[in-house]
Amino acid sequence: MSLAFTRAVSPRIAECALTHLDRQPIDPQRAIAQHASYEKALLNAGVEVVRLPDLPEDADAVFVEDTALLLGEHAVITRPGAPSRADEAESTATGLAAHFTVHRLPDGVLDGGDVLRIGGRLYVGQSSRTDSAGTRALADLVAPLGYEVVPVALGRCLHLKTAATYAGEGVVLVNPDWVDAALLEGARPLPVEAEEPFAANVVRAGERLIMAAGSPKTAASLRRHGFTVVEIDLSELQKAEAGGTCMSLIAD
Repeated sequence: MSLAFTRAVSPRIAECALTHLDRQPIDPQRAIAQHASYEKALLNAGVEVVRLPDLPEDADAVFVEDTALLLGEHAVITRPGAPSRADEAESTATGLAAHFTVHRLPDGVLDGGDVLRIGGRLYVGQSSRTDSAGTRALADLVAPLGYEVVPVALGRCLHLKTAATYAGEGVVLVNPDWVDAALLEGARPLPVEAEEPFAANVVRAGERLIMAAGSPKTAASLRRHGFTVVEIDLSELQKAEAGGTCMSLIAD
């Protein structure tokens, strides 16, 4: 059974770091309920959910994807690009130590949400949260583990996984306005519908794809391509620039 590592929603989530969205009021209790539905969807997909230590004082703590990369038996602890998130990575390292050989990124800044893995290649979005020094440091760290790092230019979006995620069966769901799909070699691009720009972020869990409700045309396109799609309401969490992938670290 696969493992998914998650962390509770902080009661201070309304103070989250924002880059591209205007700040809106966030109801922490509604966000907690939506996060519970997300964890239930993971469980229903046959994935065991393991909670990392709570960090109630850290507004972005629920977005665990940015703090680590899981690569087989290895976990790479990142250096999140938002200064307010410095404490989260060490907490993640503590939570993962019993399950993985833990490595730490030594230099630069890098958010896990900027890393898209396709086979043995790690595509790394060059965003406001991930710099060239962090990308080089990751390349040096993972080369002995058998992975290649490829930097990818981004448009106006928070992370690479805002613009593209791996759906499985060789298919990458992509927003072509935010990333050039030709840069993602080794996968077939499936464009999102133009009026659904945030639909490219999906979570591959077991034999299912979990995605935020609100992009029905893209969900229908995925189903036509043979994918089982589960849509859940993440609207309150999306006010914090969340996508589905950012709320879990899923081990193969």
